[in-house]
Amino acid sequence: MPLSETSEISILTIGPGAELYDKFGHSAFRIQDPLNEVDVVFNYGKFDFDTPNFYTKFAQGKLLYELGVSYYQPFYNSYVAQNRWVKEQTLNLNYAEKQAISDFLWHNAKPENKKYKYDFFYDNCATKIRDVVQIVLGDKLEFKEDHIKEVLSFRELIQQNLHANTWGSMGIDIALGAVIDRKAKPIEYQFLPDYVYAGAANAIIHRNGKTENLVKETTVLFNNDPSSPENMFITSPLFILGLIGLLIVFITYRDFKRSTRSRFLDTAIFIFTGLVGVLLLLLWFATDHTATANNYNLLWAFPISLLVVIAISKKQVSIKLKRYILLLVLLLALLTIHWITGVQVFAIALLPLLIALAIRYIYLMYFISIQPVQASSETRSGQSF
Repeated sequence: MPLSETSEISILTIGPGAELYDKFGHSAFRIQDPLNEVDVVFNYGKFDFDTPNFYTKFAQGKLLYELGVSYYQPFYNSYVAQNRWVKEQTLNLNYAEKQAISDFLWHNAKPENKKYKYDFFYDNCATKIRDVVQIVLGDKLEFKEDHIKEVLSFRELIQQNLHANTWGSMGIDIALGAVIDRKAKPIEYQFLPDYVYAGAANAIIHRNGKTENLVKETTVLFNNDPSSPENMFITSPLFILGLIGLLIVFITYRDFKRSTRSRFLDTAIFIFTGLVGVLLLLLWFATDHTATANNYNLLWAFPISLLVVIAISKKQVSIKLKRYILLLVLLLALLTIHWITGVQVFAIALLPLLIALAIRYIYLMYFISIQPVQASSETRSGQSF
């Protein structure tokens, strides 16, 4: 579609929303050409809900996203209705560059070209904006890095958009592995829309022996009404897991005083940690998600515990099980080392649960050690009676 000389191409950046999948914002291209009555948005964040096995493919990381084209006004109205700010950066492009970006986008919007394999960190609605501009402008474009004041890991970048003591934050920290604890390069920050905005604002174009800014004008199209998040502490993961941890410690203390063992608690712990471990293994090995690999949450959520549920639920526990529980204690110690050394950062809300698990496992080792003595003593006292 030929553009007129008065056409403009801009980057739209959308602020975070209320839902977890909206917390990181959004990016899109806008093409305005008043002479041709064109005002459209190119959005790389679309997907088709009618895709066969949609939820299965989504969970497996196999769902294809696509480039969607829509009229600007409905696009804008939808985000205003969600109370999400909208900013626009009009790009400093000559006519040939505008036409090249327009041609690129329309070509990619064709049915045979519009789908792509989504990756949260390396190929998403934000990185596509950066990549399109890089591809079209080539060596003329330079992304400056001096606006990046702090070297952060991918996990730290994600957590900038989340409150640490929320279920969404904890879920992300549990599901994603040590691969995202690598320090990101400045250009890699642009998997987040805020950094696409900052990257464009600081980028320059080398043209005809001169250096010019990539962005010639910035406009706030909609300034939202900031609302403070309603995070009730009593429903937060730190509070809930803190209560569960205290309950585990209390039952363990009571068991110690009575020289007994609450089998229901041990069974519940082994089932819960085992199931979480199986889920993490599936995310690692049975999906195409790159960020779920090398997940050391498996050190506390050990899937083998599911195979030991029947053994731990018995009234008389085999002395051999002590070795397995010792392994669980050692795995928790290894997790602590990984955390301290920065191999992987774990959800802070897990801390009460991890401490409680360590206390319970140590007590189980103690109980199993004295168990034969108790049994023998009971037998002798029965004979004397």
